[in-house]
Amino acid sequence: MAQVNPITPIFGYQKLTDEQFLARLTAAYSGTNGNPAYPNPPVDMAAFKVDIDAYSGLITQALDGGKKVTSEKKKKREALSKEYRQLGRYVEIMCKNDMPTFLSSGFQPASTTRTPAQPLPPASILKIDHGNSGQLLVTMKSLPRARSYDVRYAPVPAGGGTPATWTTETFASAKLAVPIDGLTPGTNYVFQVRAFGKLGYTDWSESFTRIAA
Repeated sequence: MAQVNPITPIFGYQKLTDEQFLARLTAAYSGTNGNPAYPNPPVDMAAFKVDIDAYSGLITQALDGGKKVTSEKKKKREALSKEYRQLGRYVEIMCKNDMPTFLSSGFQPASTTRTPAQPLPPASILKIDHGNSGQLLVTMKSLPRARSYDVRYAPVPAGGGTPATWTTETFASAKLAVPIDGLTPGTNYVFQVRAFGKLGYTDWSESFTRIAA
C-alpha cells in the first residue's frame, strides 16, 4: 500500500512581511472560527481576533518608525506566532488528512513533493601554489552538496600523455587550499580533482600541472 503523506500547514512565516503574516492570520481566523470541522480550537478565538486587530493597528502605527510601537508590534507578532502554530497543529490533526477540510481552515498546505537529487556540477582546480619544499597547495572549486573531494596526482610522463599510476588523496572540504606533500622538487606534476555527492562521483576534472619546488 502506498504511503500517504500527512497534510501539514506551512509554518515558514518568519520571513514574511508584517502585511503577509497578517493576511495568514486573518485567513486562519476566518477559516477556523465557527467551522464545524474544528469545534474546539486550542486558542481563544475571540482573544485571537482581538490580537489580530491590535497587530494590524500596530503595523500602521509603526510606519513612522517609532521604536516603542515597533517593539510592541514585534512582541505582538511573537505572541500571535505561537497561537497560529497551535491552531495549525490542531487543524493538521482534525482535518483527518482530507484536503478540502484542511483548506476550509484558511491554512496553506506545505508541499509534500521532494526535489530529486541533482548531479553535482563539474569539479575543477582553480589554482595550485607552492607551499613548503616538496609541497603544493591545491585550491579546488567548492561545490554545493559535495560530500568530499578526491585529488589525484602523478609526475608528468616523459613526452607527455596520461600517467599510468596516480596517487589519490581525499579531503572533506574545498573551502581552503589542500596540501599535497612528499613531492620531489623540480618534478612537474599533473593534478586532477573529482567530487563525491549523493549520486556518486563527478568526472575527473581537466588536468592542471605545476612543478614542485
